[in-house]
Amino acid sequence: MDIDLLRKIGSRLYREISKYKFSKTPVGKGASGDTTYSIDKIAEDIIVEEIEKEGVFNLITEEKGFKLTGSSETVIVDPIDGSKNAISGIPFFSTSIAIADGGSLENLKLGYILNLINGDEFWAERGKGAYRNSERIKTQKGAQPLVIAFESSSPYIDLQKIIPIFKFAYRVRCFGSTALDLAYLSSGALTVFITASTSRIFDFSAGILILKEAGGIVTDLEGKSLSNLPIKFDTKATLLACSDEETHKRIFEVINKN
Repeated sequence: MDIDLLRKIGSRLYREISKYKFSKTPVGKGASGDTTYSIDKIAEDIIVEEIEKEGVFNLITEEKGFKLTGSSETVIVDPIDGSKNAISGIPFFSTSIAIADGGSLENLKLGYILNLINGDEFWAERGKGAYRNSERIKTQKGAQPLVIAFESSSPYIDLQKIIPIFKFAYRVRCFGSTALDLAYLSSGALTVFITASTSRIFDFSAGILILKEAGGIVTDLEGKSLSNLPIKFDTKATLLACSDEETHKRIFEVINKN
């Protein structure tokens, strides 16, 4: 399995998902406990169908849960990251696919994120850099002023934690798709992305590989590396993702001051 295959899947998704955009039809609940909408199911069905043509792989997906086959490789899928946007008419949601050849996030080898609205593709292969639409991308080093994005499932609690960093911000954004936040951070559009609520493995796996290959840094809010986290369906983490180590140190010190 390689980037060309993931881009082929992305091309099919971009063509076929358009008629399901903003559909509010629920079709059940996914393995994560969230409501599954028709767009989630159709996207996941397309991805799984294409992956299974390539052979047998362990599979972790937001809707179906996990399927262990004994393969040395695991595919981690979020068919629609930003489902609430997708059903509400907000044009900011994506597909995220990551592949690992071992049992922890240190073993991520491929990451692919597709903006399902404008077709922007972001991908990375371990040790070979990060790309947006075939052009090499890098984070903004020492960028000033800061553009900070955040995501939160418990805003009242989380904002009390992260508001102190806003004093450094030129702009603050909450877009609603963790995968795309990490992708656009990787390409220099953002400086910091933070989640004080835990994010799920299928939300961030592709994004953290792309960010690392673009020169950025990501830890949890306690400053711990994510590399040793197990590749399991229930793996979660807070995220502090920054364009460079200096920015990360500065933000980390502020949110852990008290």
